[in-house]
Amino acid sequence: MTDEPTTALPGRPPIVDMDTWQAARDELLLREKAHTREGDAIAAARRRLPMVEFDGTTEVVGPNGPVPFIDLFEGRDELLVYKHMWHDGAPHQGQCEGCTNAVWHMRDAVYLNARGVSFAIATSGRWEEVAPFVEFMGYTQSWYSVRGLDGPVGGPMGYLTCYLRDGDRTFLTYSTTGRGSEVLTVSLNLLDMTPYGRGEAWEDKPEGWPKGEHPCWYWRTDVDGNATWGPTSRPVPQWTRPGVTPEQTLGRQEHHH
Repeated sequence: MTDEPTTALPGRPPIVDMDTWQAARDELLLREKAHTREGDAIAAARRRLPMVEFDGTTEVVGPNGPVPFIDLFEGRDELLVYKHMWHDGAPHQGQCEGCTNAVWHMRDAVYLNARGVSFAIATSGRWEEVAPFVEFMGYTQSWYSVRGLDGPVGGPMGYLTCYLRDGDRTFLTYSTTGRGSEVLTVSLNLLDMTPYGRGEAWEDKPEGWPKGEHPCWYWRTDVDGNATWGPTSRPVPQWTRPGVTPEQTLGRQEHHH
């Protein structure tokens, strides 16, 4: 039996018998296991990072008005917060598709809660704009406005942050952004397992593979599912909302009354 493919389909992996496939799979598994072990070592180093104390009485705004940040812990000792970017005055479809992508994947924190970890979304938007957006999207997470705040509570958006509570004292323990926040977006990890990957131009692909697009190219679509950043598009999950407004309105708040 030769290692040469029995059939070559353009733009697709070579075709081999099961034994040949298993040998190639086992070879890759060695690299995957090394990658897992390195990830475990990095997580161990992350647990050993120092932490920064901050004022947990700093007020943020939620559905019940201003509350101290420490309330986000909901009585638990650990807290994860995703900081959602916000575009002031934009209609619902004009909000950040990347943050929408991340937050949509984390709609229920029940498993985190079972481990004593709370989860919340913070955003720099005004609460009067944020509240109708959260309702429109059908989100069930705890959302808060940190508008005008800096430091561990506010600051730049687009970050995934970790906090620890010791009684009435609160601490920042970890923060990451960019591809570091991909852990929220399970779809990206699953796409990395598929033959064509994420379909993005930066990826290393064999010759003849489908041409990649710009990163995040499919995170916004029009009503027909065509990936576009044009005036008829919105973040992908918005099309799945029950009772979603007609395509012509694109979620403008004046049409929601």
